[in-house]
Amino acid sequence: MSEDVLDTAQQAPWLTWYGDDFTGSAAVMEVLAFAGVPAVLFSDIPSEALLRRFPHARAIGIASTSRTESPEWMQENLPAPLGWLHRLGAPILHYKACSTFDSSPETGSIGAAIGVGLSVRPAAAVPMLTAAPQMRRYQAFGHLFAGTLDGVFRLDRHPVMARHPVTPMAEADLLRHLAAQTDLPAALIDLEMLADDPQTALERALATGARVLSIDAMAPDSEAAAGRLIWENRDRLGFAVGSQGIEYALVRHWIASGLITSPAPVPGLAKVSAIAAVSGSVSPTTARQLDHAAAQGFELLSFPAACVCGPEAEAEAQIARVIAEGCAAAARGASPLVHSARGPDDPAVTDFRAALSGVSLSMTEANARIGDALGRILDGILRGSGLRRAVISGGDTSGFGMRRLGLQALEARAPTIPGAAICQGYGTSQHDGLEIALKGGQMGAEDFFGWVRDGGGPR
Repeated sequence: MSEDVLDTAQQAPWLTWYGDDFTGSAAVMEVLAFAGVPAVLFSDIPSEALLRRFPHARAIGIASTSRTESPEWMQENLPAPLGWLHRLGAPILHYKACSTFDSSPETGSIGAAIGVGLSVRPAAAVPMLTAAPQMRRYQAFGHLFAGTLDGVFRLDRHPVMARHPVTPMAEADLLRHLAAQTDLPAALIDLEMLADDPQTALERALATGARVLSIDAMAPDSEAAAGRLIWENRDRLGFAVGSQGIEYALVRHWIASGLITSPAPVPGLAKVSAIAAVSGSVSPTTARQLDHAAAQGFELLSFPAACVCGPEAEAEAQIARVIAEGCAAAARGASPLVHSARGPDDPAVTDFRAALSGVSLSMTEANARIGDALGRILDGILRGSGLRRAVISGGDTSGFGMRRLGLQALEARAPTIPGAAICQGYGTSQHDGLEIALKGGQMGAEDFFGWVRDGGGPR
């Protein structure tokens, strides 16, 4: 493909993506937008009227909740949005998976998503790039490592992901982990191959029949080599899987090759006196952020997640109570921050598991109820308080929250940590124009909530 693809006069996007959760989907948009590539993220296949609101977009994505869904759900629900994105004509269609690759044969199967994706867009092989060094996600010789506030850990020894309540990660070798989800033959393009001759490594892998190509990345040089390999072979590798590391790698190559210029730093937004926030994460990282927020003038409000396992009237009463308390906090000038737990050792987690064990409800169904309840709470607080900036913490929670808010599209506006920008939301509800940040549970600095209240921006 010639360079004129990157001429803003062209109508076909340069890249399309489908995200397995909302926080990760928004992270892809952020990478592109802050590199100077206009991008928009939709919550579903947009109407023609909604699409026409973004004529400038050169990268288009759709967010979903597929990370929490079954392979059967994927077979039924992925072809339509992937097909719509495919027909936009971008040279690369990206299935965005979490940067910690959490998945299983039963839930969020990346292998099942690859199978559906290849049925929509056939490709010689699927490049799989999960590492994103900017987010302290590293892959070396096939093994994924992820950073926390306490250091960098191999994935199967990660204090959060090894204990994930739905998809605990017991294997750091991504191809070994993926082998339980698909029987497609696979190969690794490792750091030595990237430094030596990645094109030859690609040809050799294809010659062996490999259909999935796990690609290492540790630093700018390996990331740039990965980006170049994917872009220069986009006619054969047009369906890609991985984290926003794919976009980081492509942007690095586009800058190095002169297709785009190095971006200027993006400024923050104006500081506001208060924001509203909800958190469905049980991560220790989020627990620290909640503690820090409490010291910064946020008013922490507990939503007992165990109530979603009981009578509907009980859950409704708790939702109404928390909305009223949140609106009262906002009226006092405080920032209401509703949470379902303050870390994995919170007694609320034990209470929830005990309540769940006594009913015929799966963990996935219960988590969906929690996410939906938190979305309803945020909607109620925003409507009752008039606040116009919000945070949702938790990848799964973000999807349910966005839908409850009636937001159908996002554009990135101001940076915070990589992968959790302050965005502007668009939709037909009262929340059209809302400024909102979506954050994965294990992501971010301790002062994240206050940083968003202050408008984000570079540090």
